[in-house]
Amino acid sequence: MPKKRRPANICPYCGTQVEPIRTWQLTSPMPDARGRITVTVMGSFSCPECGHRWRGVISKIKIGGEDIEIETGTTRKKLSGKEKEKRQGEVFEIDIDED
Repeated sequence: MPKKRRPANICPYCGTQVEPIRTWQLTSPMPDARGRITVTVMGSFSCPECGHRWRGVISKIKIGGEDIEIETGTTRKKLSGKEKEKRQGEVFEIDIDED
């Protein structure tokens, strides 16, 4: 049975919800099998209740190919090319002939 994932902002000792002290991004040097690059947002935490300090993954974004996958805490969301907003607007034609 798979292990349950807890959010990174919950103290593993006392269970207090904590905001990150510092965040930074890690970018994978190699793409995965689908050609996507993974950007991981990491955070450093310190519990005000028990004083425990830890680091954890805040979110992961997989970019490239046909879709985008965003993973935050315990949720995962996939955006395919069909779901992306289509850009709509008025079309202007410019005639540059001097005739």
